[in-house]
Amino acid sequence: MTLHANFSASSNTTPEMFFLTGIPGLEGMHRWISIPFSTAFAIALVGNSTLLYVIKTEPSLHKPMFYFLSMLAVTDLVLSLTTLPKMLSIFWFNAQAIPFKACLVQMFFLHSFSIIESAVLLAMAFDRYVAVCNPLRYSSILTSSLIVKIGLLAVLRASGLMLPLPFLLRRLPYCRSHVISHCYCEHMAVVKLACADTRVNNIYGIFVTFFIVGLDLLSIGHSYLRILRTVFSLATKEEKLKAFGTCLAHICAILVFYIPVLLSSVIHRFGHHIAPHVHILMANLYLLLPPVMNPIVYGMKTKEIRERVRIAFSRKRL
Repeated sequence: MTLHANFSASSNTTPEMFFLTGIPGLEGMHRWISIPFSTAFAIALVGNSTLLYVIKTEPSLHKPMFYFLSMLAVTDLVLSLTTLPKMLSIFWFNAQAIPFKACLVQMFFLHSFSIIESAVLLAMAFDRYVAVCNPLRYSSILTSSLIVKIGLLAVLRASGLMLPLPFLLRRLPYCRSHVISHCYCEHMAVVKLACADTRVNNIYGIFVTFFIVGLDLLSIGHSYLRILRTVFSLATKEEKLKAFGTCLAHICAILVFYIPVLLSSVIHRFGHHIAPHVHILMANLYLLLPPVMNPIVYGMKTKEIRERVRIAFSRKRL
């Protein structure tokens, strides 16, 4: 690693390679750390692929709620495939080198699909709002064309916000170490290596974070306030429980996605006395948890999916 650092420090142009350290301070435990990471990767791949297969092959699941769930599963798969293979290659084979252009591509997909996931969770909140507050108009409001437009808008928003990042990073000189103290190419981790004024990158990163998390969380919160008002106006306890039940899986998905993001952001900006490996582990948590937990939560809480998975496994045994 010293050779990489010395070589990197000798150049002030755009580097050909960066070097990912994995989890700094825990390099000696990478093989052990790889066990939960590889397990999580396998669960994410199998779980989300199963969700997509079940929704595609079962006509009764061709409904707006499950279309949004399919978008969530695709997003989680892309996030897993963008980061986990390289991460595991570092843990298993110490394959730390990553080409500069590949680093930018990984960063673009990582941040773009994180933004898309936030947008899909917002769309699912709107879906639950219509299902609870306007059930008679559900099919007329959430038409197939509207769902396609929502999906395209989510992709366009994420791509538009993230497209400037590679260009903002390419303009910077990297005359310091080219060693990234992280498991993957994260925007601020790369910015720290630049030996120039990075205020534009810092301001843009903060703007995107607060714009996405703030706007989407406020909109989701507004939807659930209206849902709660409708639920509490229902006559019977059974009706209230049924309405809450339709939202439970989505609430779990929101918590699994946003809590690690917010905790990681707070630790990154204010936890200056916290060990570096804690920062990195928290950053990994918000990438690992949603792809692993979403198919499990929806599989357990959604009767239609649970039944289809049970039938599929029963046929294989026969």
